[in-house]
Amino acid sequence: MVPSTRILIIDDEFHIGDSCIQALSSNGYAAEWADSSKKGLELIDRYSYDMIILDLNMPDIHGIDVLKKIKHQDPDAMVIILTGYGTVQTAVDAMKLGAYDFLSKPFTPQEIRAAVRRGVEQKRLSRENIFLKQELERQRRAATLIGDSKVMARVKEIITLVAPTDSTVLITGPSGTGKGLAARLIHGFSQRSNAPFISVDCGSLVPTLFESELFGHVRGAFTGAEQSKMGKLEMGQGGTVFFDEISNISLEMQAKLLKAVEERKFSRVGSHREIDADVRIMAATNSDIRSEIDRGRFREDLYYRLNVVSIDMPPLRDRMSDLSNLIAHFLKEHGERSDGRFLTVSPKAMEILTSHNWPGNVRELENAVKRLAVLCRSDEIRPSDIYFAGVALDKGVDRDSLTLDDAECRHIRKVLTLFGGHRSKTSAALGIDRKTLREKIRKCRLESVPD
Repeated sequence: MVPSTRILIIDDEFHIGDSCIQALSSNGYAAEWADSSKKGLELIDRYSYDMIILDLNMPDIHGIDVLKKIKHQDPDAMVIILTGYGTVQTAVDAMKLGAYDFLSKPFTPQEIRAAVRRGVEQKRLSRENIFLKQELERQRRAATLIGDSKVMARVKEIITLVAPTDSTVLITGPSGTGKGLAARLIHGFSQRSNAPFISVDCGSLVPTLFESELFGHVRGAFTGAEQSKMGKLEMGQGGTVFFDEISNISLEMQAKLLKAVEERKFSRVGSHREIDADVRIMAATNSDIRSEIDRGRFREDLYYRLNVVSIDMPPLRDRMSDLSNLIAHFLKEHGERSDGRFLTVSPKAMEILTSHNWPGNVRELENAVKRLAVLCRSDEIRPSDIYFAGVALDKGVDRDSLTLDDAECRHIRKVLTLFGGHRSKTSAALGIDRKTLREKIRKCRLESVPD
């Protein structure tokens, strides 16, 4: 049971409303009572409730009609129906319209508490299940940060220290270095690990819709808002909200985010009711925030609010001693063959891969390994596989490290491509006959070049 759970009881009978408040308040729930449907709907428009207990037989507006209004405004609303003798079928109809459960009058305090407890737990599970598959995949991939280099040891140390706290964290570093992975690790090792991890991609959101995405909106807040919608902060209640590429949001939205972070409260767009923000905030950027502040593009006060603890993710070129471990890790994830064995890398191929400066960092390396896993036709990655897959050919390859056979295969591929795979023209240009060319194509595994 969550102490801050807010419950609204809509029933025209005083003794029902009073007994429900007594039963629920004794268990720490914040319960309120409305003695008419009209008053109940007004309260729902003004305040946020985790659950609504609704009597079907209301004198002003029938409970079924109230339920329809509630579910139209918020399809995820948790509603428990109260029904009297002889109206069980109507209660069943209400369940079909989206009510969670129903209780027949008279009921005991234990019964109402049990129904509410089940509903609160169901709502919590429903919210978690929205993100379950994605979170499981993230947790699987975020089991650890690969690397034993000095710079990565420092990163791991900070993560270990900050994870159990509720401190706000700012993660910096170039694109592809694993900033999101670090954020998920911190969440996974925190006391909030069983609650949602919500990632907000600040770079891909339309500025005009950012406020709605972050805070949510109520029905009718703007053109097209036909139903109320939960925002990212509300989705992340109890968990972590991670703002990826935070420097991309406008100054106007920075001010609104700062207010929410400072006050730990926010309101949906189109509503004045405040919602408590029980979330941990983390943010990441590949920009130099100090420079953005100097240029007037980022608020200094927001920066200090976010930068309680900072983690700097190093580029891959500064941790090349980790490269072989990273490649082994990605081959284990992406390089399993049909017989259950895993791809390996020849020493010469590893030399080529380690000579690349990897400007796209760990993300570029993983994508390269994925490509090699698909295109390599044996159980070992060789230099010719790297050239065939188009990996690291034009950026950072040390040509002096290539063998003559490697250079020959690379040259034959270029000439084949130049002549559109035409064997006769290629053999003539190379000064060899077609039979020799066929043998070299087979040796270099270039059969896929179109003829």
